Order: sequence, then C-alpha cells, then structure tokens
Amino acid sequence: MSWFIEVLKKYAVFSGRARRKEYWMFALFATIIYVVFLVLSIVTKQSWIVFLPILAFLLPGLAVTARRLHDTGRSGWWILFQLVPIAGPITLFVFSVLDGEPGDNKYGPNPKLAPVHV
Repeated sequence: MSWFIEVLKKYAVFSGRARRKEYWMFALFATIIYVVFLVLSIVTKQSWIVFLPILAFLLPGLAVTARRLHDTGRSGWWILFQLVPIAGPITLFVFSVLDGEPGDNKYGPNPKLAPVHV
C-alpha cells in the first residue's frame, strides 16, 4: 500500500523514473478501488459513483506511467501510443514490464538504487 500512497504523493509529477513495483502496485490498488466503487455503484443504482476513482486516479496514473516509461529510457509521450487500437496497449504493456535502464539515464537516477520504501 505504501507504493500506492507514494504515487499519490507525486500526484502530478511527470519527471523522474518509477520502478516496476511502484507502477504495478499503483495499478493493482487503483483497480481494487475501482471495483469497490463499481460494486457500490451497482448496489446503490447511482451510476455516477463509478467515475469518482477514474477522475481521482487519472492524473497520478498518467504521471506514474510517464515515469515508468522514463525508467525504460522512453519519453512519456509514448502514452499517446495507447490510442492506437490493439498495438498501442500491447506495446505499452510490454514497455511497462521491461526492466529499467541500469544506472542513470537522461530522466534521472536509477530508482532501484534509491532507499527502499516499505
């Protein structure tokens, strides 16, 4: 959960790099929260409720994705490639599971060498 909180603390920080763990823990907890809100929306028959986590996590989700792309040595603008049907989401998925560049790159120091968050 600390990885999720860490992403929220960097709400709109598009610079720097993000480890795979940071990216995937954010994705996991955001999905769990979204499912909870989806069930709540169905139970209460209030369809607008499901949009709350989408709005809340849109900007930090884009930011952590850009930082994840930076970790692999790619520009954050690659996020726009997701708009290409089929190939876009698959390509971004592959980029998100690749290991980051060892050492420093033009986007910052290697986050694996930074102090570990628990």
